[in-house]
Amino acid sequence: MPAIDPLTSRCQVVRTLDVIGEKWSLLLVRDALRGRTTYSEFRESLGIPTDVLSTRLAKLVERGVLEKRAYRAEGSRERFSYHLTEAGQGLALVVGAMAQWGETYNPCDGASSSRFVEADDRDAAVGISFIDGSGRALTPTEVALVPRR
Repeated sequence: MPAIDPLTSRCQVVRTLDVIGEKWSLLLVRDALRGRTTYSEFRESLGIPTDVLSTRLAKLVERGVLEKRAYRAEGSRERFSYHLTEAGQGLALVVGAMAQWGETYNPCDGASSSRFVEADDRDAAVGISFIDGSGRALTPTEVALVPRR
């Protein structure tokens, strides 16, 4: 079977996995959704090796998921922070769907590490679902993935 070229593939899943399909990349996006922005915050949160962290951050910037911004704390050298772009914010749906799947089909014994809530009401939990043209939420069994004609 020939290798799939993610840059020319018509498959959206292949192209998306090329950007965020590596574990550390997706965890960096998750942490950015939680509000982390600095190299040290990512390193401390994830325990990721520094060479891997640098490589993954650079790729996410290059692919338009994160934006790199210079800053300087008083008395320190210039550093960079990383902020989600519109494309990066769009990955909240991906991370949310994965978190929801994990909570339902692969739960842990203790409390989950995070949850999705309404931005203006931290007590109002939200979920991911397919919505039809009339606004009705569909169950996964009511949805099919078909080839484009």
